[in-house]
Amino acid sequence: MSSDIKFSAANAGGAGSTSVREITRLERIGAHSHIRGLGLDDALEPRSGGSQGMVGQMAARRAVGVIFRMIKEGKIGGRAILIAGKPGTGKTAIAMGLAQELGEDTPFTTLSGSEVFSLEMSKTEALTQALRRSIGVRILEETEVIEGEVVEIMVDTLAGKGGSEKSGRLTLCTTEMETVYDLGSKMIDALTKEKVTAGDVITIDKASGRISKLGRSFSRSRDYDAMGAQTRFVQCPEGELQKRKEMVHTVSLHEIDVINSRQQGFLALFAGDTGEIKGEVRDQIDTKVADWREEGRATIVPGVLFIDEVHMLDMECFSFLNRALESDMAPVLVIATNRGIAKIRGTDYKSPHGIPLDLLDRLMIVSTTSYTTDETRKILSVRCEEEDVEMADDALELLTRIGMETSLRYVIHMIIAASLVAERRKCSQVEIEDIKRVYTLFVDVKRSTQYLMEYQSEFMFNELDNGGDIEEDSGSDEDDDDVHNSDDNEEKDVSKIDESEKSSMEEG
Repeated sequence: MSSDIKFSAANAGGAGSTSVREITRLERIGAHSHIRGLGLDDALEPRSGGSQGMVGQMAARRAVGVIFRMIKEGKIGGRAILIAGKPGTGKTAIAMGLAQELGEDTPFTTLSGSEVFSLEMSKTEALTQALRRSIGVRILEETEVIEGEVVEIMVDTLAGKGGSEKSGRLTLCTTEMETVYDLGSKMIDALTKEKVTAGDVITIDKASGRISKLGRSFSRSRDYDAMGAQTRFVQCPEGELQKRKEMVHTVSLHEIDVINSRQQGFLALFAGDTGEIKGEVRDQIDTKVADWREEGRATIVPGVLFIDEVHMLDMECFSFLNRALESDMAPVLVIATNRGIAKIRGTDYKSPHGIPLDLLDRLMIVSTTSYTTDETRKILSVRCEEEDVEMADDALELLTRIGMETSLRYVIHMIIAASLVAERRKCSQVEIEDIKRVYTLFVDVKRSTQYLMEYQSEFMFNELDNGGDIEEDSGSDEDDDDVHNSDDNEEKDVSKIDESEKSSMEEG
C-alpha cells in the first residue's frame, strides 16, 4: 500500500514560481500482512466473507478461538497445540491471526524448527530463551505525576560571562485549578524536544522529569483551520494537578535475564547476540519474580511460543519441550507441521507428523483442510486488495482455476507479476492476457517436474548419465574380452604353424 504526499516549494531561481514533487512512501507487504485477526464474533463463531483477512478453515478457527479466550482469561498455561495440515492450508496464517487477536500486551514469539540448529548456542539454550521470551511480567509501579493542560510557556534567556542561561515559567491548569511552575534549562530542553505548545495536555514524572504529551485539548480544537491526521484530542484533566498514578511496565523474562547477566545492563538488549545465560541467574530471577507476585507488585502474563516446521526438531529438543511444559511458568506452545507419517529427526523411528508419541499425547491437535474454489477466489481477492492490484473478474476466475490445479502460493505470487505486466501495457487493470503471459514466464512445480523428466539427460549429475556411463564401461569390458580372445586365438594359430613346420623338416 502506498500513500502520496505532495508539497510546494519556492524556486530560488525566480520569485513566484513553484515546483511540485511527489513523495511515495512504500510499505512492505508480507505473505500474511493481510491477517488482522481470527475473524471471530463474540460467540467465537468464525465470520464468513474474509473477515479480518481470514477465509475458510471454519473448524480450525473455532478451535483456536477457544484457545485464545482461555489465554486472555489466564486459565491456560503449559499447554501445547498442534496445527497439522497439507502445505498451503493456512497453518501459519491461523497462528498469525492468534497473535493479532492477543495484541501487544501478550508476548508472542515466532521460531522456525531449523533456527534451533543454526544459532551459535546449544539447542536447549535456544529453546529456553524462546520460552522465556514468551512469558511476560507485568510490573506495577506507583509514581507521582503532574498532569494538566498547558496554558502558557514563557522562556527567558540571560546572557552572562559563562554563556547564556535559560529560565522560564510553565502554566498548567485542570478543570479546577491553575498553577505556575518555574523551569530550568533541562526542562526547557525537554519541552522543546517534545514540541509542547499552549493547548497541549502533558504529564511530567516528578521522579525522572520525563515529559509525555498525551494530545491536544478539545478547547483548542478550533485554533487552526487544518490539522494533521496524527493530531489527537483529549479532555482537559480533572481534579488536582499532582496525582499518584500506577505505571504498568510489561517485560519478558528473557529481557530480565539479559539485563542481569551482562555488565552493560539494559544496553545489552541492543547488543544483538546475548549468548548463553547461566542457570543460577535464571533461578535468582524466578525467585525475585515470585516475591513480587506475593507482594502484589507483579503479575505473570503467559504468552505464546509458535514453532513452525516442528518436524525439523530432533529427539533431544522434543524431550526438552516435554519437560518444559510441566514448569509453573510455561507459555502456551503452538506448533505447526505439514508432515504425515515421517521419521523423527536423528532416529530411524517413524511417528505421526515426525513427533514422538509421548509429546503427541500432550498436544491438542487442530487439523486444516484444503481450500474450496470459492475460498480460493476470496483469498485471491483479499490479496489483490492488500497489494493494491485492480483485477478483472474473468482474470480472477482464471487465476482461481490455475490455483486449484497448481497451488495457492503459486497464484498469490502471480498477482504482483501480472500487475507489472499490465503496467507495461499502460493498463490499470489486470486482464486475462496478463495472467497468460505470467503463466508462460513462470512455471509451477508440476510443469517444472515434467520438464525435468523430458530433458533429464541434458542436466548434470542425473541418473540417466550414470546409467549410460555404466553401459559404456560394460561395453568396453566386452571389447577388452574380445581383444584377449583374439590374442589367444592368434597364439594358438602360431603354435599350430610352428608344429607343421617342424613335421615337414623331419620328413625332409
